[in-house]
Amino acid sequence: MALGNRVAIGSDDLYPAARFAFEYLKKKGFEVIPVGSLKTNKPEPWPYVGIEVGRMVAEGRADWGVLVCYTGTGVSIAANKVRGVRAALCNDAQTARGARLWNDANILVMSGRLVSEEVAKEIIEAWLSVTDIDPSEKQNIDYLKRYDLEKA
Repeated sequence: MALGNRVAIGSDDLYPAARFAFEYLKKKGFEVIPVGSLKTNKPEPWPYVGIEVGRMVAEGRADWGVLVCYTGTGVSIAANKVRGVRAALCNDAQTARGARLWNDANILVMSGRLVSEEVAKEIIEAWLSVTDIDPSEKQNIDYLKRYDLEKA
């Protein structure tokens, strides 16, 4: 499924990858909503940042999201606690492409430690290049969506 125009971008600190993603997506014409350090300009707790972006996506206040923390693991775990979120830790372009194509991921997560601005651009472009999920994965993605509803 194609991504919408509103993207929530959150980070627990001011990593170059997070700042780059914010500015790059803004320049590409997306409506970018800052969360965490990108909003306050100071370190913020990673669980709060991950859950806030997750809620924004799940509630439709953002069409999709981007998260960054030191390893990317913490905000991934936090965001995936929110029903309806499929956050994927992607530190390379092929993983990002696959997360969209085969998993219909709705939040892109990157490591602030590992991902340079150049690599962040490659990851974001790969993520954006997927406009529809692989039809052979529809049954698996639908299963996850039904499971989310059962947890309610």
